[in-house]
Amino acid sequence: MTTRVKICCISSADEAKMAIQFGASALGLVANMPSGPGVISDEKILKIAKNVPPAISTFMLTSETTADEIIEHHKRTLTNTIQIVDRLKTGTYQEIKDALPAIKIVQVIHVLDERTIDEAIRISFLVDALLLDSGNPNLEIKELGGTGRVHNWTLSKKIVEQSNAPVFLAGGLTADNVRQAIEQVQPFGLDLCSGVRTDNKLDPRKLEKFFNNVFK
Repeated sequence: MTTRVKICCISSADEAKMAIQFGASALGLVANMPSGPGVISDEKILKIAKNVPPAISTFMLTSETTADEIIEHHKRTLTNTIQIVDRLKTGTYQEIKDALPAIKIVQVIHVLDERTIDEAIRISFLVDALLLDSGNPNLEIKELGGTGRVHNWTLSKKIVEQSNAPVFLAGGLTADNVRQAIEQVQPFGLDLCSGVRTDNKLDPRKLEKFFNNVFK
């Protein structure tokens, strides 16, 4: 099975085009966040998403935590996928699906400890995919991804083995560790931002090296 790659923190139509040319099958468009890189306006997300070919997944990263707010947020961006980066506190995934039946839902799971495994498996029956990331939503200023740090892949592998839904792996991925990540965790897909950037801009040389190591 070919490992899918999602390039996150896309900031322009040119970055979207570059990521797709190198082999990305999904793009991450980061809306308002309490911390982390790559934030762009909802208007810019809408504009970029409108010009992405239909076969490419467009993920709108939302930090909203209620079903109603997530639904309204999506209506401002019109991506084909919603990536929920925090815990859903009010409402249900089913409410989001009922309101937006054509839209895929991906829940971010911040891999902290063994308890994360049970949380991930439970949620895997309710969403279209999981995305395992480094971060900590329990901090005073929530850390909801974009850390550039690798987490415990042993825990991630256990989640992949037991999940009812496809699993993306994120957190500190680079061209130098991606083969190890694929072989150790065996995720459905990979997600990265800083690992293919230089001075916060997509770097074609880093993209080329990364994709060469994914597909070799």
